[in-house]
Amino acid sequence: RMISGSPIGLVLLNDSLVILAQHCVWYGECGNSTSVPGKKYNCNYTGPPLPLPEDGHDLLLELCPGFAYGNDSVCCDIQQLQTLKGNLQLPLQFLSRCPACFHNLMNLFCELTCSPRQSQFLSATSFSYNNVTNTTSVEAVQYYIGQTFANAMYNACMDVQAPSSNVKALSLLCGKDAKDCNATNWIQYMFNINNGQTPFSITPIFTDVPMANMTPMTNATRGCNESLADGSGPCSCQDCKLVCGPMPVPPPLPLPWTILGMDAMAVIMWISYVVFLLIFIGGVLVTWCYRKRAIMSEYGPILDSNTHSLNRHITDQDEVTCCETLGQAFEVCLRNYFSVWGSFCVHHPLVIVLCSLVLVTACSSGLVYMRVTTDPVELWSSPRSQARHEKEYFDMHFGPFFRTEQLIITTTLDSASIYSPYFGGPDVPFGAPLDKGVLHQVLDFQTDIENLEASYGNETVKLKDICLAPLAPYNNNCTILSVLNYYQNSHEVLDHWKGDDFFTYADYHSHFLYCVSAPASLNDTGPLHDPCLGTFGGPVFPWLVLGGYDATNYNNATALVITFPVNNYHNDTEKLNKALAWEAEFIRFVKNYTNPNLTISFSAERSIEDEINRESNSDVSTIILSYAIMFIYISLALGHINRCRRLLVDSKISLGVAGIFIVLSSVTCSLGIFSYAGVPLTLIVIEVIPFLVLAVGVDNIFIIVQTYQRDERMLQEELHQQIGRILGDVAPSMFLSSLSETVAFFLGALSNMPAVRTFSLFAGLAVFIDFLLQISCFISLLSLDIKRQESNRLDILCCVKLQESQESRTEGFLFRFFRQTYAPFILKEWVRPLVVALFVGILSFSIAVTNKVEIGLDQKLSMPDDSYVLDYFTKMSQYLHTGPPVYFVVKDGHNYQTVEGQNSVCGGVGCNNNSLVQQLYTASQMSNYTRIGFPPSSWIDDYFDWVKPESTCCRVYNSSGAFCNASVVDKSCIHCRTLEQGKARPTGAEFMKFLPMFLSDNPNPKCGKGGHAAYSSGVDLTQNNTDVGGTYFMTYHTILKNSTDFIEAMKMARILADNITQTMNPEGNASHVFAYSVFYVFYEQYLTIATDTAFNLGVSLSAVFVVTTVLLGFEIWSAILVCLTITMILVNMFGVMWLWGISLNAVSLVNLVMSCGISVEFCSHIVRAFSVSTAGSRVQRAQEALAYMGSSVFSGITLTKFGGILILALSKSQIFQIFYFRMYLAIVLLGATHGLIFLPVLLSYAGPSVNKAKALATRKCFTGTERERLLNF
Repeated sequence: RMISGSPIGLVLLNDSLVILAQHCVWYGECGNSTSVPGKKYNCNYTGPPLPLPEDGHDLLLELCPGFAYGNDSVCCDIQQLQTLKGNLQLPLQFLSRCPACFHNLMNLFCELTCSPRQSQFLSATSFSYNNVTNTTSVEAVQYYIGQTFANAMYNACMDVQAPSSNVKALSLLCGKDAKDCNATNWIQYMFNINNGQTPFSITPIFTDVPMANMTPMTNATRGCNESLADGSGPCSCQDCKLVCGPMPVPPPLPLPWTILGMDAMAVIMWISYVVFLLIFIGGVLVTWCYRKRAIMSEYGPILDSNTHSLNRHITDQDEVTCCETLGQAFEVCLRNYFSVWGSFCVHHPLVIVLCSLVLVTACSSGLVYMRVTTDPVELWSSPRSQARHEKEYFDMHFGPFFRTEQLIITTTLDSASIYSPYFGGPDVPFGAPLDKGVLHQVLDFQTDIENLEASYGNETVKLKDICLAPLAPYNNNCTILSVLNYYQNSHEVLDHWKGDDFFTYADYHSHFLYCVSAPASLNDTGPLHDPCLGTFGGPVFPWLVLGGYDATNYNNATALVITFPVNNYHNDTEKLNKALAWEAEFIRFVKNYTNPNLTISFSAERSIEDEINRESNSDVSTIILSYAIMFIYISLALGHINRCRRLLVDSKISLGVAGIFIVLSSVTCSLGIFSYAGVPLTLIVIEVIPFLVLAVGVDNIFIIVQTYQRDERMLQEELHQQIGRILGDVAPSMFLSSLSETVAFFLGALSNMPAVRTFSLFAGLAVFIDFLLQISCFISLLSLDIKRQESNRLDILCCVKLQESQESRTEGFLFRFFRQTYAPFILKEWVRPLVVALFVGILSFSIAVTNKVEIGLDQKLSMPDDSYVLDYFTKMSQYLHTGPPVYFVVKDGHNYQTVEGQNSVCGGVGCNNNSLVQQLYTASQMSNYTRIGFPPSSWIDDYFDWVKPESTCCRVYNSSGAFCNASVVDKSCIHCRTLEQGKARPTGAEFMKFLPMFLSDNPNPKCGKGGHAAYSSGVDLTQNNTDVGGTYFMTYHTILKNSTDFIEAMKMARILADNITQTMNPEGNASHVFAYSVFYVFYEQYLTIATDTAFNLGVSLSAVFVVTTVLLGFEIWSAILVCLTITMILVNMFGVMWLWGISLNAVSLVNLVMSCGISVEFCSHIVRAFSVSTAGSRVQRAQEALAYMGSSVFSGITLTKFGGILILALSKSQIFQIFYFRMYLAIVLLGATHGLIFLPVLLSYAGPSVNKAKALATRKCFTGTERERLLNF
């Protein structure tokens, strides 16, 4: 008799089996088993085989096809065959996907149960007599099995997969993990009376030669790569490595680019730098020698023969080129326009100020429509991006990815222990968290969380109201991924124990060891008979609920992981708010939970957003202090104090405050206008744009005010004429920088990255509005302040007037320092080569390390220093072994109803070796390369196993055709398909007829293949269940610990999906596969971040070049020098990023785009001052430009920003410290050093020649004035 309920494989006997007539060992069933209640013994019978009744022939043919017993005389009756069929249901469901494996296993059990030559290899060793029935039962037998047969059977089955649980089938049938299973211990386990299924003892004896007058059962076997006589093909590659051929070898990791064992970029840049130095120093020495011989001045130009003032040599228009004339005309046009406009603003200050206030109020009123985007998806992923489209498809067809609440629990107790299995085997160490006492405490904690109640409005929200319950409404238990679900989340089950006064046969240890190897099992086949399947109806994979173990030794776990998946409601605000309310209560409870024996790290779905908001609120004071310092400096530094007595007269606090108000007004106007247009704001816009506009705006304010302070009003010149003239001098420079930045930012909005695009739009408009307000409102306010000052009225208290006193105009300290000390020193003949050598050296270093800047954003950086989420991130990296789930989605259009369509996706018998499932399986075997950690769960393979007629899974009511679950006992339930139909897969309408039944079937002990829990959400049925739309095949990434891991995982998954798509479409079919994981939408930006950075910065530089060329009077060379210097600043920014550990991501890219704009401020004013200068030589022109513009740039940007930036270092936020303090400081320091040190030196060497048309115009303008002598000096 076959062992009742044993988890054993199936048997198909050899097609041509020669049977030698022998006597039987048993026949029929009698006597109840004393070892396994509900099971029966076989009756002792030593007579000849008996003919099988006619109504048992079909059953024998079904179970043991190929048995040729002549007159069907066998050693079993119909009842034994029915018992055999019932007991083989579970093995059939998992092993029949490999026909050869199933064939060999049925050999083993058909021979055991029914063979007419039983006595050759089966020996009864123990009997019991029943006086009531007068029958003798067989209580123990010895089964002689050929070792070769056993090995061949194991080899054919060892690779068979269980698709729904991502493990090998033998893990479910061997009593231990498949890696520890072999031919002998597998058979020994199946025949062991202590496994809770075998009603009597069967002792297997393995031998290939006769012994003890017994001949071993050595039937012929089939290899998994062989076909069967019934037409069944070889097993699939996934289930049989012999079919696969050699495993693909992943390509070797690319070797680092080296030259002579050193980094190639470093070597190249060192060589380039040395070559440059030799050429440059050689040129300097040759020129110096030449000039010494020519007795030239130290300040003579190196490459210019014009030793004296150019103005003396320009006497007529013949020497002026057409381009120079055009440039001069454009310059005059700009100067005249701004002069007239400035004069008008001074004439009508109140009108201008009032109009400005009305404009600012109207624009800023749009803030009432302001929307701030905090959704990370909207911030970092373009609506047109591949990841967004794929996410939307996934959410639409399968529902949004669930929200995750996760706990990582360790214990402070030293409770590690050693478990000694009663049934033999080596001792098994158990980690401290797996101590039963600790597990009881964790279960109490877990139960408390399940029972948490949160208030939402007038309702009470519990976990059961929002949790993921895959079998609802049949089973409303929440999905809880916890090791305690192996014990049904029950203290009672955890305490289950079988043993006697001396030994423990089974307890929570043995159940744990079984469940981690067979998580989908409904019965651990041991003495306890407890299920492993979670209470929610699905498997609990050990790699999801345990942490800190080595390899697959889950018993060594040092951490427990508990995950509560919660339904996500993207389009249902009410339900989403309930989930948020419960999560808030969950966070509060866990924060306040105390247990001296447990250490708990945790995170909820809302945790990151909550902590970012808390971080933003905590940094408000830091930001306010930073801006306050800058405001105070601006207010005080604008004044030019000559005497202490006139301190309150000459100070410009009120004007400084007004200037700051104008800067901030430009920001609010920009925000308001785009809010009118419905463009949402982002936190980056709010945090970065004020810094940017303050830099640009304050620089312009200092230029205007300090130019006035240095200027002397000419005879017969009124105030409005003076300010108009001053504005005509400086406004073109302001217009140049502002328009360059505006165009650069607006072009930056072409970026696909939403955060960069939004920043660019808001920044471009804010900068331009700031310029308009400064040349209008600020000019009017400046004129009013000058009138106040000239009438000796106090600043702020303008109604108070001092006695009249003679005002003496003197130069400011900073201007005097720049003109008399700094500029002459920087431009000394021996200093300039050192400056060039130093800056080119820094540039070379930066180029060498640019490709070494890391890409990505460590999620830890987004958290405050004191955040509980930081501890969770640390524990996650330390303990977790599995990455996020990844879904390979087959979009609508694939035809599953044809054999060809099925073969291109499935992984079982007859499926293509390059099918979707097979490619994913192969990828999982190279997990270090592909980042795919496990074989996929395959709904179509489980469906084919489920629908087989040999299985009891697919049944319908004979009368109505409705589905009949395997657990239903009803004679009117019949198989969905006949044995003849079962030889081929269902296709066409038949495929669709039974698929909805499979997807609604709940797993049960008689059918573990029901697809409701595992696949109901993964198959989208369309057209009233008559066709299959989108489907997915799920697996997991390997553990991903940093941005590089996440980026590589996404990249490899997409490559794999593209390969699958190509193999599924050999003739251009409509099938398309894409990979989806919840993190792809955030990390996709990093696949193109390098090209996006190059594009954005390239577009910005191009805009600066074009605008500079036009506004400098078509001086292309000047524009090239500006762009060269800005490029150097940007490249050096990458060097700083590498040195300071700043990664390249959307935040740093926004800062780089901003640095391009601020760099224009550092460079354009100096270059324009050089361009319009008519001094005699390049050195003199550079010195003049540096003296007059350098001091304003230094005081307007460098000093203003420096104090404010230093305060950012006090922020608790790591992201502020790294991406704002460090990058802002680098922007200001690099901008200042390049604009105020390198650029003047560069202009002294290679600056453009004087525009002769401008020189003539300047000479004519000042003919007969004091300034004519200075010009000709």
